[in-house]
Amino acid sequence: MSCFSRFTPLVAALPATVPFVGPEAIERQTGNAVLARIGANESGFGPSPLALQALKEAASGIWKYSDPENHDLKAALAAHHGLAAENFAIGEGIDDLLGLTVRLVVEPGLPVVTSLGGYPTFNFHVNGFGGRLVTVAYDNDRENLQGLLEAVRRENAPLVYFANPDNPMGSWWDAPDVIAFARALPSTCLLVLDEAYGETAPASAIPAMDALTDLPNVLRMRTFSKAYGLAGARIGYAIGTPGTVAAFDKIRNHFGMVRTSTAAALAALGDQAYLREVIGRIAAARERIGNIATQNGLLPLPSASNFVTIDCGRDQTHARAIVDGLMQRGVFIRMPGMAPLNRCIRISAGLEPDLDRLAEALPKVLQML
Repeated sequence: MSCFSRFTPLVAALPATVPFVGPEAIERQTGNAVLARIGANESGFGPSPLALQALKEAASGIWKYSDPENHDLKAALAAHHGLAAENFAIGEGIDDLLGLTVRLVVEPGLPVVTSLGGYPTFNFHVNGFGGRLVTVAYDNDRENLQGLLEAVRRENAPLVYFANPDNPMGSWWDAPDVIAFARALPSTCLLVLDEAYGETAPASAIPAMDALTDLPNVLRMRTFSKAYGLAGARIGYAIGTPGTVAAFDKIRNHFGMVRTSTAAALAALGDQAYLREVIGRIAAARERIGNIATQNGLLPLPSASNFVTIDCGRDQTHARAIVDGLMQRGVFIRMPGMAPLNRCIRISAGLEPDLDRLAEALPKVLQML
């Protein structure tokens, strides 16, 4: 296959890969239609009706670029979180902000600390900018804070990633532990605290908004893709000190936000009653997924996210057979990518018909193994 001859040596050495294979690609590869989409941690409950209405109303203005300063959304987030607009940077989902953060901090060869088996898109960006990944194994299916801290100190790493609640395991640390970890880091190491599932976590797991805003080496990441139900709109934001947050303006795509998406995010943020309703539905779905797992001899792990990770009791081969078997029956789920986490499968909270299909298909798949 012919290829342009003057890519950078870094890019030429990288594999062409996508961190997650989407259900659409799996449908094309297998010929099996996705009938229950409960694998990508989206919210099948959908966004607030007010957000949908805002999308429709904003559509006629799609010929205009979105405000490159994201003024209105920053102001609304500031009012919601009790901070200043200068504490926020807006991005095309957390994934975009992760890439920008790596670009801000990492030069080729520099060490970057994360958990072995943690969110692969972060690793994708680190590799793309030439960083050297230093990984720390999970401890009892939870990110190892002491191990991450020791790796940062040992490597003199400029960047560390920690998700709370965690993806892919759904585990979490309580706020005092998170705060202690952040404050123990060297000031020369930037912490990416990924709180994509912050809305679905117990209140005890999430530090108060003013608990870390004095630390210039902390960026907290939030999204409208999960509980708010706007994954396709691509709206995320970073929270930090004004000086640190302002650095994004040096490299971000200033016209990257979609006008209709920001309108939907504003409306969704304003409808906290709907968000509370969805969080309740997510909790109920987690309970039902856990019950389905238990009824089939599998072990659901405690979850603070909008999914449940299920210990299948054996190894990667067994877990992969369950994932593939369910897909043959139209049920799309995923599994962690690294041992020993990959003994598990991961199932997103979904609508009752989706979980009905899971409950029907899972025992049939297990009987075949």
